[in-house]
Amino acid sequence: MKYSKQEVMQFVQEEDVKFLRLAFCDVTGKPKNVSIMPTELERAFEHGIAIDASAIEGFGDETHSDIFLHPDPDTITVLPWRPEHGKVARMFCSITYPDGRPFEHDVRTLLKEAIRHAKELGYSFYFGPEMEFYLFKLDENGNPTVQPYDHATYMDVAPEDKCENVRREICLTLEKMGIRPESSHHEEGPGQNEIDFRYSDALTAADNAITFCSVVKSVAALNGLHADFSPKPLADQPGSGQHINISIKGGDEKDTNHMLAGILSTVADMTVFLNPSKQSFHRLGFNKAPKYISWSSENRSQLIRIPAATGEYRRAELRSPDPMANPYIAYTLLIYAGLYGIQNKLELPEPANVNLFTADAETLANYKTLPLSLAEARKRAFDSSFVRDHLPLSLIEYFCNR
Repeated sequence: MKYSKQEVMQFVQEEDVKFLRLAFCDVTGKPKNVSIMPTELERAFEHGIAIDASAIEGFGDETHSDIFLHPDPDTITVLPWRPEHGKVARMFCSITYPDGRPFEHDVRTLLKEAIRHAKELGYSFYFGPEMEFYLFKLDENGNPTVQPYDHATYMDVAPEDKCENVRREICLTLEKMGIRPESSHHEEGPGQNEIDFRYSDALTAADNAITFCSVVKSVAALNGLHADFSPKPLADQPGSGQHINISIKGGDEKDTNHMLAGILSTVADMTVFLNPSKQSFHRLGFNKAPKYISWSSENRSQLIRIPAATGEYRRAELRSPDPMANPYIAYTLLIYAGLYGIQNKLELPEPANVNLFTADAETLANYKTLPLSLAEARKRAFDSSFVRDHLPLSLIEYFCNR
């Protein structure tokens, strides 16, 4: 829903909002915010609120440390887990230098630029993430452990599934914030869960992904638990993925195929942004997480699968990303990869209608692999003309040299 600045100020007054969190994230996707009082809201809209870039991961050093947060009125939402009286609301922000220039490491603005470019070409991209996470117990001092909250398995029910009420509370909280959960269930690992929410335009989907992680962690903490979004928190159990469902409007079925071909042709170059940690590469290639660059209909051993769905639910599912990926950067690169495939009319290879987890060596030799280590993924990204065309060099260097 579109809100004007004046409508937001009226909402704040009428709803007894006493604190406003101006939200953004660092380049890794970690949420950040600064709280202001309602009396400062007009100044925030007019001039922005200054923060210190040098204190934030990936934002630079002390030489140009002043940057400004500018709240987006369309993203105003009350945080349901905060007090009912003296409410707390949140708005996502864009970031600029003091002279008004966009801050190059503002990943939300990078995504908005990709969306604008796609729109100029007549296309709109939609994303729907499937987020997996573990719930772990806390120790006697309130610190996280790696002791799972339960020992249930895939789609078990209570009493084996102890996470059921936590997922319910998460879904109800998301609904109050305008995010539509589609389904939730226990995953294969002990204490592992998945909640899927309805696909949205690219910017809303990225905002929702950041909000989702914050909601899960907050609700888990209120229940005396720790929510873990790392890709492989338990060495002998399934990893957690962030499967990204992708659809496109503005073209025909051929354009969709070209889009997918573009993603397949560039996915190795962007892997460090989809799988940014060493732990990411302990997940890929195991427990249904893909290793080979391939696609198929329905087959869950592939990098991209086309689920059995029709009409508006027709989509492609990219299965390699994990929850550590920054959704703003991931969606930015996926949009440009899709457009690259469309503009160059790239053709999809033949579908891989085999189980790549059990196939013999001769069959597997026909397929290229994703990078097999973080070091290899970093090198692919740094050497990639595709990545350099669409991300600032300083941002690439941060991911490839840290």
